[in-house]
Amino acid sequence: MSLVAEWLALSRGNVTVVDIVRAFLDEGQVTAICGPNGVGKSTLLMGLAGLIAPTRGKVVLDNRPLAKLNSRERARRIGYLPQSADIAWDVSVQNLVALGRLPHRDHGRAEIDAAIAALGLDDLRKRPASELSGGEKARALLARVVAGEPDWILADEPFAALDLAHQLSLINHFKRAASEGRGVVLVVHDLNLAMNHADRVLVLGCDEPANSVVADGPPEEALSPDNIQRCWGVDARWIGQEGERALIVG
Repeated sequence: MSLVAEWLALSRGNVTVVDIVRAFLDEGQVTAICGPNGVGKSTLLMGLAGLIAPTRGKVVLDNRPLAKLNSRERARRIGYLPQSADIAWDVSVQNLVALGRLPHRDHGRAEIDAAIAALGLDDLRKRPASELSGGEKARALLARVVAGEPDWILADEPFAALDLAHQLSLINHFKRAASEGRGVVLVVHDLNLAMNHADRVLVLGCDEPANSVVADGPPEEALSPDNIQRCWGVDARWIGQEGERALIVG
């Protein structure tokens, strides 16, 4: 399975937010999208999910243009987790997670239970969503995505509201999903997480044309000190061994 951005440009209103993105994303990998604030990371993720129509180029899923898939088929294939943890209805955690089965038109009780267990929500399944903390809401919303068993999981800053223990648990979940053959694409601000846990990193950034991919490859290449200086404008270096690296800035 592959998810391909072919010469993609995406706009919000009359403003081009992402320009000239060409990327071939593979199943079985955790891909991190990194870059400074305002370079279009969230917009690119929405474009890859089919939630924003390209102004140029296209997104292709397994050799089929994403625009040709109906909304139900797209929802079965691609699970999207937005940055916001807002929940529109005050339902229980269990019923919220069950919404992930809507594209399949079944109850999927085994899948719902498995998603609740995978995100550590068993003790919260009867609790109203309004009573959840920010981190608990984030995990419940991801469990909704997981319950749908999509081929691709696209998540926008999924670690932002989580403590260290839940960050590690979620990282391991994404790695396990990739090892099972799913494609995982994450917008990540924490470069340490991207360096140590992603298989591949796309850096959106700073050069002309604005907000295009300026680095694409293994983390140690895409997040080299030169690229960090080029895109974030800071001097930095990595210390530690592979899988345990820490970024020293300044």
